[in-house]
Amino acid sequence: MPADYHTHTPLCRHAEGEPEAYVDAALLAGITEYGISDHAPMLPEPFDEWRMRDAEMPEYCRWIERARVRAGGRLAIRVGLECDWLPGCEPWIEQLAARHEWDYLIGSVHYLGDAGVGPWDFDNPKWLGRWATLDLAALWGEYWTAYAAMAESGLFDILAHPDLVKKFGHRPAGELERYYEPVIAAVAASGCVIELNTAGWHKPCAECYPAPRFLELACAAGIPLVLSSDAHEPGHLGRDFPQAVAVARAAGYRETVLFNQGQRRSEPLPVMQPE
Repeated sequence: MPADYHTHTPLCRHAEGEPEAYVDAALLAGITEYGISDHAPMLPEPFDEWRMRDAEMPEYCRWIERARVRAGGRLAIRVGLECDWLPGCEPWIEQLAARHEWDYLIGSVHYLGDAGVGPWDFDNPKWLGRWATLDLAALWGEYWTAYAAMAESGLFDILAHPDLVKKFGHRPAGELERYYEPVIAAVAASGCVIELNTAGWHKPCAECYPAPRFLELACAAGIPLVLSSDAHEPGHLGRDFPQAVAVARAAGYRETVLFNQGQRRSEPLPVMQPE
């Protein structure tokens, strides 16, 4: 199975499992590389309840080292951070990037602006009641504008779960390509890699991130791809990767990307045998 680069640790406060268990699960799943990329700190602290604190970064590095010891020479361990894109975040992301020899940085949009309450983490279940009051077309427009700006920043190697805004199943009326096409142009120009994130199949939207049509357009635009489980426990590593490979191949992809100290090389997508 392809590498799995988007995974978490208990330091984010909503994941579980020890590094040794993750390595064992990665070996069992047969993924080519195991990447650790927990939610990066954000200032001012405490920023929210679902990320590591700045003072926990040394503990994060120790967690990574334990994974490497467990893996030995059996499995490549890659390391990164999942960093949130917010207006004015660039200096902080640059600081985080300089702290360690990361293999990659993942950019994510989890927050959108709201004049009433300030930035809100729209994919947090605690805000479910708010969705009935929203203008979905405007919200989707805001989300994709932020996503394009994140790509254009040049700060990230991988852009996470492209259409996370659909997590709870809310989509505006009409063809969604009107949102996809401008951001795909921005991502293609940036040289960033996108991920096919399998966690969406286990959310109310019941669809991988991004939608198959987005993947088709991204492939046609020459945007590289990785597969990701967004694992929050060991058993999630490589979850649904056979299905993800099939979706990626149907969209036109024939390879994924491997990262090592920011350098890329390609990895062929496996050809899945029918059951």
